[in-house]
Amino acid sequence: MFTAQDVSKLRATTGAGMMDCKKALTETNGNFDEAIKYLREKGIAAAAKKADRIAAEGAVGSYIHMGGKIGVLVEVNCETDFVAKSDAFQNLVKDIAMQIAAAKPLYVNESEVPTEALEAEKEILKAQALNEGKPEAVVEKMVEGRIKKYYKDVCLMDQDFVKDSSKTITQVVNEAVLAIGEKISIRRFVRYEMGEGLEKRVDNLAEEVAKMSK
Repeated sequence: MFTAQDVSKLRATTGAGMMDCKKALTETNGNFDEAIKYLREKGIAAAAKKADRIAAEGAVGSYIHMGGKIGVLVEVNCETDFVAKSDAFQNLVKDIAMQIAAAKPLYVNESEVPTEALEAEKEILKAQALNEGKPEAVVEKMVEGRIKKYYKDVCLMDQDFVKDSSKTITQVVNEAVLAIGEKISIRRFVRYEMGEGLEKRVDNLAEEVAKMSK
């Protein structure tokens, strides 16, 4: 009636959990459009409704990796102090902090990308496409497609979850909203990497080991 690929596609489209997607496809006899409608009525609509609420509680989470070489602070908001202290919310905050450490996003979401940065990236992508010999007529479409990849690289909410690449951070947050029952939003983060921006000495590792052994 439907395949695992159908479930994955529905999950990617709606942000709903795998079991919810399976149930939706079962209830609609594999009809993809009806399954989307079903999920919106049963779950996604509930998450969207919570998006208008005020989320002023939450937690600042941290993650230190590689013996202190990388550090992250992230603020994740929810609606109540009770939820902020729950294991489910705290685990989500830890996962988000780890994601930032591993995937190096620059912004929380697409709306935060400065117009200048976006236009500069488009110019670079356009030049690359033209240098590849692509016809002018298709260059714009190519740039549009590559900008989506750019967003996945630099925007936290668009990135694939490092612990489960079958879903994005947006989907992870949506699932948490439905499970916890409150609005959840990632407000801001900062990521530090030891020596970032400093000129670093590059030595041959074998030579350095040899020097230290003398």
